[in-house]
Amino acid sequence: MSTPTIKVGDTIPQGTLSYVPYTDELDDPLKCGAPVKLNTDEWKGKKVIHLSVPGAFTPTCHVQHLPPFLAKYDEFKAKGVDIIAVLAANDVFVMSGWGRAEGLKDKILALTDSNAQWSQSMGLSVDLSHVGFGLRTARYAMIINDLKVEYVEVVPKPGVTVSSADAVLEKL
Repeated sequence: MSTPTIKVGDTIPQGTLSYVPYTDELDDPLKCGAPVKLNTDEWKGKKVIHLSVPGAFTPTCHVQHLPPFLAKYDEFKAKGVDIIAVLAANDVFVMSGWGRAEGLKDKILALTDSNAQWSQSMGLSVDLSHVGFGLRTARYAMIINDLKVEYVEVVPKPGVTVSSADAVLEKL
């Protein structure tokens, strides 16, 4: 993993991420929505929970990391969170499919960070070429408030720990 360069108090770098907006039509597996760009500057004035995973549908990400964020969605909202977003370096259609499989609907944005560029700009990417994944987003979580980092932690070894829903809720 690269050395994290972003820290609490920093302003997040501008980035362009992509997602497929949720609609009921996407519940039909034969339909696929059109990707939309999201500029991170759109988070100005918002409290954002941003979690990052190395890959959609991978065992830890799919079973242990993302589901608790959805299960605790109301707790996050009660603490003033405007947006919850999950990010991976998978393509936008894989992220859309993962979001549908997880039942995220319009609660959690499933964003793609193509080639892990945005994460890499913050020192939050990881080279997983040794397992055939290439450059990916590291497993990390951030609380972003009005584009400022209030919490950022990277998981140092396999598991979820400091990027878990409970760890993030505790910091709000």
